Amino acid sequence: QLVESGGGSAQAGGSLRLSCTASGSDNNRAYMGWFRQAPGKEREWVAVIFTGNGATYVAASVKGRFTISQDGAKNTLYLQMDSLIPEDTAMYYCAADFRGGDISSPEKYGRWGQGTQVTVS
Repeated sequence: QLVESGGGSAQAGGSLRLSCTASGSDNNRAYMGWFRQAPGKEREWVAVIFTGNGATYVAASVKGRFTISQDGAKNTLYLQMDSLIPEDTAMYYCAADFRGGDISSPEKYGRWGQGTQVTVS
């Protein structure tokens, strides 16, 4: 089970930090990621982390503003979002159970959280 928290409203230029706590069996958390979906748009990747060595991959649209990290002891994934812009407004989802292929493709993940809303004005 994946449970996100930390969403909310922020002004442009502000910051928010999202958290995703994983529980249940430990299977397939090799890659974990954050995706987002705005109304009327397809789900898009934001950032992915390889939990084995902490290597991170960040979408161009958020690079330099968002940081993905993990706390293995707490089974928690984070997304630090700085310099927020209105275009960052979306439902943000945590994903796990990567099944191989393109790590930026939502279809390659088998487990999702319920999402947390981020609104930037």
